[in-house]
Amino acid sequence: MKNFDKWNEVKKRTEQKQDVAYFREREIYWANIGQNIGYEQNGKGEDFMRPLLVFRKYSNKLFCGIPLSTSIREGSFFFNFQFLQDKSSCALLVQAKTFDVKRLDRKIGMMKKEDFKQLDEKIKELMRL
Repeated sequence: MKNFDKWNEVKKRTEQKQDVAYFREREIYWANIGQNIGYEQNGKGEDFMRPLLVFRKYSNKLFCGIPLSTSIREGSFFFNFQFLQDKSSCALLVQAKTFDVKRLDRKIGMMKKEDFKQLDEKIKELMRL
């Protein structure tokens, strides 16, 4: 059973954050993405965290983020890449959404420019833009 009550407590603390990150596109952070409904991607652990790629920066407060997984998957909804030595990651493209900067906890890496360009093309193809 999902623990929405615990997530609600973490969400209250996250909302109160005053010290927020200065972030840029291509950066990867641990982020409080929460306990979500149905098949939406969840965070893990005590603070419901998951690695999150900053895909598009809309302002100093909002961005489009893509949750990451270490489970490598194939298909048009996923993009596999590596940002940590000896560890592959998978961007869950269909889980992309708008996030507030308060959800960002700490920076853990940066996607390579070449990978980011390929990811951008894959998203355009996925969205048929």
